[in-house]
Amino acid sequence: MSVAREGFPFIGIGMVLAVLGWAYAWMRPGIGATIGGVLLTVIAAWVVWFFRDPERSGPRGPSYVIAPADGRVIMIADVDEPAFMQGRATRVSIFMNVFNVHVNRYPVSGTVAYRHYNPGKFLNAAAEKSSLENEQASTGIESGGRRVLVRQIAGLIARRIVTYPRQGDAATQGERMGIIRFGSRVDVFLPVGTPVRVKLDDLTSAGTTVLAEFPR
Repeated sequence: MSVAREGFPFIGIGMVLAVLGWAYAWMRPGIGATIGGVLLTVIAAWVVWFFRDPERSGPRGPSYVIAPADGRVIMIADVDEPAFMQGRATRVSIFMNVFNVHVNRYPVSGTVAYRHYNPGKFLNAAAEKSSLENEQASTGIESGGRRVLVRQIAGLIARRIVTYPRQGDAATQGERMGIIRFGSRVDVFLPVGTPVRVKLDDLTSAGTTVLAEFPR
């Protein structure tokens, strides 16, 4: 199983704690120490699993907008997005819980034309105002004369958003563009009128699910 490199420090800490827990159980035998060792081992294994980074494949092409995140569709709405879309845009919001893969992927191919990071707050990522107030990183992509904006939003638990590209980098549809540690959300902004292929409460798979489709 492939693991995202951003998880290495957390995995290391989890493994060290598990080893220390079992060392204590060996030196001080008892049911409490044994249970502690088991719990620490389970936590360490969960951390490894949380940062899993599976390979993904699915539909590709300039007309497709592929889901950038695993999770559940919680909002589909037309909103104002002045920073990169420069007006009204269709926003599709995907909420990731702690059991989802948290590696994010490019929804379209093109050129990274916009990057912005806002330290923000740590409200519940499922809340409407988290799109404006939470810690977030925005990546705008110029794709075939269209603009698509991906906004990674931290949640209650998450405290660190990682975004790989710099402005001017090439974006390749379905490839990794970053990760959000622990519970979080990803918003995708599309030109108004873009046919959306998902509905509320649909489950998405990053790099696989067709989120929307541009007219050919």
